[in-house]
Amino acid sequence: MVENIPPRRVWEALLSDERAQLVDVRTDAEWNFVGVPDLAEAGKQPVLLPWQLYPTMQVNAGFTDQLRAAGLSPEHRLFFLCRSGGRSLAAAQAAQQAGFPLAYNIADGFEGPTDAEGHRGALAGWKADGLPWRQR
Repeated sequence: MVENIPPRRVWEALLSDERAQLVDVRTDAEWNFVGVPDLAEAGKQPVLLPWQLYPTMQVNAGFTDQLRAAGLSPEHRLFFLCRSGGRSLAAAQAAQQAGFPLAYNIADGFEGPTDAEGHRGALAGWKADGLPWRQR
């Protein structure tokens, strides 16, 4: 069972635990046009590894092998992030099944749900919580 962790608790873990790592599973287009978490204060970089491949949005069949290739191991605490929490939950479940027991979903993702005007980024999630991020 994958636990949903609020973004602020993830940030605290990234700052305090050298084995904590953020894995951003969005697409290249999202990283380039929407932005990415800025983990410089924690002395880290997010692992950018798409769960689905743009533009077909097919599941990335090599995802768990690519986690290992990125230097991640079962001892790491892996926090998975997507736009609003759906893809990252699937990625965290796949990671757990592949032998990464400390896989967690970042609740509400990078931008969270849409507001009354249909915009993301204001109600919940990484950006709405005021956590550091940057444009690529």
